[in-house]
Amino acid sequence: MAPQAAANGAGHGGSNNGVVVAGRPAPVANGNGKRHGGRKPISPMDKYWTPIDEKDAAAAVEDGGEDGRRPLLFRTYRVKGVLLHPYRLLTLLRLIAIILFFIWRVRHPYADGMWLWWISIIGDFWFGVTWLLNQVAKLNPIKHVPDLALLKQQFDLPDGNSNLPRLDVFINTVDPINEPMIYTMNSILSILAVDYPVDRSATYLSDDGGSIIHYEGLLETAKFAVLWVPFCRKHCIEPRAPESYFAVKARPYTGNAPDEFVDDHRRMSREYDEFKVRLDALFTKIPQRSDAYNAEAKEGAKATWMADGTQWPGTWIDPAEHHKKGQHAGIVEVMLNHPGNEPQFGVPASADNPLDFSAVDVRLPMLVYISREKSPDYDHQKKAGAMNVQLRVSAVLTNAPFIINFDCDHYVNNSQAFRAAVCFMLDRRDGDNTAFVQFPQRFDDVDPTDRYCNHNRVFFDATLLGLNGIQGPSYVGTGCMFRRIALYGADPPRWRPDDVKIVDNPNKFGNSMSFINSIPAAANQAWSMTSQPALDESVMAELTNVMKCAYEGGTQFGKEVGWVYNIATEDVVTGFRLHRTGWRSMYCRIEPDAFRGTAPINLTERLCQILRWSGGSLEMFFSHCPLLAGRRLHPMQRIAYTNMTAYPISSIFLVFYLLFPVIWIFRGEFYIQKPFPTYVLYLVIVIAMTELIGVVEIKWAGLTLLDWIRNEQFYIIGATAVYPLATLHIVLKLVFRGKGVSFKLTAKQATSGVSEKFAELYTVQWAPLLIPTIVVIAVNVCAIGTAIGKAVVGGWSLLQMADAALGLVFNAWILVLIYPFALGIMGRWSKRPYVLFILLVIAFIVIALVDVAIQAMRTGFVRLHFRHSGGASFPTSWGF
Repeated sequence: MAPQAAANGAGHGGSNNGVVVAGRPAPVANGNGKRHGGRKPISPMDKYWTPIDEKDAAAAVEDGGEDGRRPLLFRTYRVKGVLLHPYRLLTLLRLIAIILFFIWRVRHPYADGMWLWWISIIGDFWFGVTWLLNQVAKLNPIKHVPDLALLKQQFDLPDGNSNLPRLDVFINTVDPINEPMIYTMNSILSILAVDYPVDRSATYLSDDGGSIIHYEGLLETAKFAVLWVPFCRKHCIEPRAPESYFAVKARPYTGNAPDEFVDDHRRMSREYDEFKVRLDALFTKIPQRSDAYNAEAKEGAKATWMADGTQWPGTWIDPAEHHKKGQHAGIVEVMLNHPGNEPQFGVPASADNPLDFSAVDVRLPMLVYISREKSPDYDHQKKAGAMNVQLRVSAVLTNAPFIINFDCDHYVNNSQAFRAAVCFMLDRRDGDNTAFVQFPQRFDDVDPTDRYCNHNRVFFDATLLGLNGIQGPSYVGTGCMFRRIALYGADPPRWRPDDVKIVDNPNKFGNSMSFINSIPAAANQAWSMTSQPALDESVMAELTNVMKCAYEGGTQFGKEVGWVYNIATEDVVTGFRLHRTGWRSMYCRIEPDAFRGTAPINLTERLCQILRWSGGSLEMFFSHCPLLAGRRLHPMQRIAYTNMTAYPISSIFLVFYLLFPVIWIFRGEFYIQKPFPTYVLYLVIVIAMTELIGVVEIKWAGLTLLDWIRNEQFYIIGATAVYPLATLHIVLKLVFRGKGVSFKLTAKQATSGVSEKFAELYTVQWAPLLIPTIVVIAVNVCAIGTAIGKAVVGGWSLLQMADAALGLVFNAWILVLIYPFALGIMGRWSKRPYVLFILLVIAFIVIALVDVAIQAMRTGFVRLHFRHSGGASFPTSWGF
């Protein structure tokens, strides 16, 4: 393990791929950096919100900071009464309707099958409880808007320096194939170019696969950043991930050098194309180089060689003992050293330097490569374990009081995002008690209709805003700023006695004295590092120690320190642990989006992702039950976490309802509840009120009707395809002490041409996960076809026909909700949705004819007229 600094070189010019007028105003949080003055939010989607902290804001302006208090760095808004009061009233009315419905059902236990009646009663009760748990957490939505202009005024100094706190940025990756390296390197470039003091941030890439591809790719990225970062600063480029920036063909220019922009843009486009070629070439260059070295050695295993002629200490291309996945030494390499706190301007344009950076600070933030030690004798705890190693390594090197973590496919879309998060951490009202600031997840390359609900806007733009009015949003894995001391398990100031020591028990942090001694300094958010510690033997020994597999033995890492272990959803559980300790969190939604990423647009990959989330949620319910949390967890937050962890259980009852038409197919008549008209009336009222609540929620959350529909559709798809399997996993774990839901790396869509932008959307990867939903589709299609056949031969009265038609509404409704899934299994035929409707009509007709034929064989004739008597019947499950 040896430190190695990258040369700050640049690539050479290439062919011109066309001039594009680019560069748009540097976006800031909700209002281009202007102070709101408490009047109104800026975004059009915020027109239903009103400020509620005007008195505090006015008092802060009057005292002018003279009393030594920190300023108010964000404004608080709540939903206007014109929407909030009807929203709460409708929730109350629906609760009353559900209670009356349940009482009526219990008092009228009349049905054709009492066993199914009991199942539906229990199911309806569960659905009512889970709806209430979900709804009460959203009755007081709160929005916080950071004041970036005031932050700049208070912390940026006239000489160009800044008093903003230090930040450590964590990025995690494993596989350069399933997680294409171009995404990872774009994420790093966007972070290096973010609008934050250069000397006050450090970026750590954790390569959990120990791949030399990632290491040398990071070297190339550091070289390209020498041009890209100053280019972004000079021309106010947004976004600052080159792949996303060059994908947009036109933007208004707001930089300071319009005369130079076209030439600079053309040059950077060529440089970026060459950079991508160099990244791609690594996959062949490294094996060729290694083969050449191995040919000279003529003995031993086929090693993988670095450019300096030494063997790569991580995973080799041809795995060998101590050089394969799950078994290799720890590696830490400083790619870019700490830049110091004095600005360094570039050189004027010349033959060797075609870009004029003479008025641009060309310093780059610190950049570090990490690959922790791996051994087959240890459980490495996947992403959570890698994050905890980053936590310790960064403490020894930079020890910033705040940490931001990213998945490798997410990039900074708004260069002001880090400043926006800091506003919440430094605010004088509740900043010291804020453990983390969560941003919503936004995605590129999702199909325009968001077929598989990748954006999940109902959760991010409604549920999390509701939690923001309680104790704060849950942690959702990426795009989150943490207070380092909170991750160490310290109590928040409001619950911490004045005389308590932060390091009360050194044993829970391990045996590294450098790491332990860094903990008190991390509690000081004004602490700044003026220079990088010298990487001498003692420091390298400490870094080696904190990356060892055995380091965490006997410590509290994975329990009360760092990210939580032994669960698929380590993010939610880690956030829950912080909330349980008494910390609060903040939700920050800014425009343009702070961060953007890449989502799985293949149906099977999406379902596997949801399986991990739902299985991990159930694991959390039984292993970290929110109902049993201590008194520091807000009661409403407790309810919200209960709903977020127990929701997969609903699938047990929902699958019964969705498969109930099987009984109709074989029996012809079946009622879940009598008298039927009253039953239908209650259902219509309850469902109609649900939709009304949804309409109001769409308004205040800034959603669209399509967002709401997609949320309902994918809930049903998940409830049939994924949640039952997740529930089964947990039952097996609890009963047979087996493992919970295993972690499966979600493969991301690779970059492709515009003509194939959504190619993976039309790829079918058959898996057992698809079978249950296909069965539900088949059952409901058969129910509709059978109903048509029975109507033809049954001789029903008009009243009976109306009775049956009401039942068919349920079948049709289920098919509409599962519509995205049906398109997904059609593959490329789903490009023509009308084909699905044609197939359904044909299926209805065929099944109806089969039913008519069966009736004819039974009776010897087919009767096509209507009878005027007989019992009513219907082809659906009305218990839902």
